[in-house]
Amino acid sequence: MMPRSECEWTSGRPSSHKHEWRKNGRAARIRFFRRLAGLALILLFFGVGGVVSLGWLIVRRVFGLSSTAGAMLISIGTILIALLAAVAFLRMVRRVGMPFRDVMDAAERVADGDYTVLVAETGPPPIRSLARSFNTMTARLASHEQARRNLMADVAHELRTPLTIMQGKLEGLLDGVYPREDVQLTEILEEANVLSRLIEDLRTLALSETGALTLEKESTDIGELAHEVVRAFATQASEQQIAFDVDVPVNLPAAVIDAVRIRQVLNNLVSNALQHTPPGGSIQIRLAIANEAGILVEIQDTGSGMSEEDLKRAFERFQKGSGSRGSGLGLTIARNLVLAHGGDMQAASQPGSGTTMRFTLPSQSGRKQT
Repeated sequence: MMPRSECEWTSGRPSSHKHEWRKNGRAARIRFFRRLAGLALILLFFGVGGVVSLGWLIVRRVFGLSSTAGAMLISIGTILIALLAAVAFLRMVRRVGMPFRDVMDAAERVADGDYTVLVAETGPPPIRSLARSFNTMTARLASHEQARRNLMADVAHELRTPLTIMQGKLEGLLDGVYPREDVQLTEILEEANVLSRLIEDLRTLALSETGALTLEKESTDIGELAHEVVRAFATQASEQQIAFDVDVPVNLPAAVIDAVRIRQVLNNLVSNALQHTPPGGSIQIRLAIANEAGILVEIQDTGSGMSEEDLKRAFERFQKGSGSRGSGLGLTIARNLVLAHGGDMQAASQPGSGTTMRFTLPSQSGRKQT
């Protein structure tokens, strides 16, 4: 392996290659501006020549001056026109060439991984618009890069916890610290299940955010789906002394959804509500016709609620409330799955007053109308 002193790496590119890339970029810019200046000089030459020829014809035909007087007049006019053209050319280069050069220099820095660079919005309107778009692009790239780094750090943190527990348990079993019995193996299995769920959540999140998630949509009785989810959590709710209340109108139309994915949405929302609802509380699931083309689903709990700051970040990845035992991906995945169905999800909450999660889904009647 080559020593780092001979070939330092930055942003995935060797520094020697990066230096060569920058050198080639500067040479390309120099060639570009030389060609631009040459083209402008050619246009200037033909423009001045055309003006001189036109002036000569006007002098000869309109004023009837002699050749000597006409030549002097044309010479003076040519000099003035050339000076004006030179001034105009220099102004054009300054107004267009300099800002455009700044954009090219900044683009090279962005390509090298520097997303903090900004370009002054100067020059003609098209160049200012280009600079404004460039600054917007770099701001988004910087935001995405920071989000990527945060995601990698969060994923590493979430994976480290169960892995550390499993490693400690296994080392304890091998060293004889823990007895080799089913209780210890069950705890290791539970941590392995935590890892498995986290990996599956990350996979679902990646597919939904990249638009690669495949939905198997079909006409589904979402009221019955809600009752199935409640029955699945009935034992846990009974142990926590939490009551369920499901309200489904008789005339509720079928929903055009991927039943497996929407069941996952309901599971995440109900599980989250159970975590934050104290004993003696309740969770209400209400379904209604939102409009001619949609179904509204509300899940309201009597839990601790969220602060205004937590509410703003409720759907961010790895955002956890106090006392949460999950990975912090449940609400993010739920909202992404709803968005993939063409719906929307919102949250309303106040500290001490519980939380209400609302989302909409397309209905069977809505699909027929479209």
